[in-house]
Amino acid sequence: MALATAAVSLQPLLSRPGCALRCARRLPSLLLRATSSSTSASSAPDFNITFAEPAPSKSKAPSTAPSAEPPVPWIVRGVDGKPSLSTSPPPDVLQAIALAEAEAKKKAKKEPLKGQKVALPAAAANAGVKVKDRKAAPAAPPKFSKAARRFYNENIRDRENEPQRLAKVLAAAGVASRRTSEELIFQGKVTVNGSVCTSPQTRVDISKDSIYVNGNRISKKLPPKLYFAVNKPKGYICSCGEESKSVVSLFNDYLKGWNKIQPGLPKPRLFTVGRLDVATSGLIIVTNDGEFAQKLAHPSSNVTKEYVVTIDGAVHKKHLIAISEGTKIDGVKCIPDLVEPLAAQSDTKKTRLRIVVHEGRNHEVRELVQNAGLQVYALKRVRIGRFRLPADLGIGKFVELKQAEIKALEGNN
Repeated sequence: MALATAAVSLQPLLSRPGCALRCARRLPSLLLRATSSSTSASSAPDFNITFAEPAPSKSKAPSTAPSAEPPVPWIVRGVDGKPSLSTSPPPDVLQAIALAEAEAKKKAKKEPLKGQKVALPAAAANAGVKVKDRKAAPAAPPKFSKAARRFYNENIRDRENEPQRLAKVLAAAGVASRRTSEELIFQGKVTVNGSVCTSPQTRVDISKDSIYVNGNRISKKLPPKLYFAVNKPKGYICSCGEESKSVVSLFNDYLKGWNKIQPGLPKPRLFTVGRLDVATSGLIIVTNDGEFAQKLAHPSSNVTKEYVVTIDGAVHKKHLIAISEGTKIDGVKCIPDLVEPLAAQSDTKKTRLRIVVHEGRNHEVRELVQNAGLQVYALKRVRIGRFRLPADLGIGKFVELKQAEIKALEGNN
């Protein structure tokens, strides 16, 4: 009876949806109270109703959010050049991350995986270190190509570390010329690791072996390779001696300040590449690279040299033909590559000729002109290979050559 009364009293509440929802949780407890009251009122219950315990809630427990990772410190160099700590990556890293993401998207479109998506590494969102390793930010192109670097590593770098002949090492160290170095070795004035060495072919490593010449130790560092273009004055000789009017003497002031320019390195021994006679002016190369000088000055290199010859007297067509036919010098027939007259200058009425040769033999141009019956008034060299004497280089002045200009010396027009 009490159960029926409870059911009747709940009917108004269940008829309202809003109230039903609020009272739904209390319904089992009310029914249980009604059951217990009915059992207490009557010793013989009409109903034996039991209810199962409510099912556990399927709602997931609130998951704890993962703790935020500590910020990654970045050392960034500012505009003033001083390093400072920053919590955000540098711009180049951000650019690398963006490029990596774009590359991954392109790759995903071209090669879609079955049922999988291309996922970017998680580290890219934080620091981008892995992405930076995978694809570096675009930088300036390398100075040399990959093939050139491979050729250097295989053919040049290893040779620089190999032992070299003693005479060659002494010449490279600026002791003397290679021939004079050989004479010093034969005279027993050179010691290697405490023992007198009399063979110029002995292999030594200047970085490891102890070398003395006349009691003076050779530096373990070699001077750098130097290349100069000189506008040789008339009256100077191409000699490596201590003459006051030699081409090398034009570098006296430069060598006096060498310790300030290259501290810790020995002074280079400079010499001329080839020769110009004392009455000839113009372009001549000065260096301390013996192999380069030998290659450039040897007649077999066929490097062209251009001269401007000022003639004392009239020049006719027969003279030009005679010069073009060539002449014998030291038993060898020498024929010029080009002979042509130049425009007359306003300050003089003398005829000028342009003569190009490639033999490079001693007094070759003078012999060609004199064999044609002409008299040389002035002779000046203006070009070697593809390198031309700078117009703004004064007489007796010199300029250091760049790598492209050194390459131009070995080529022809």
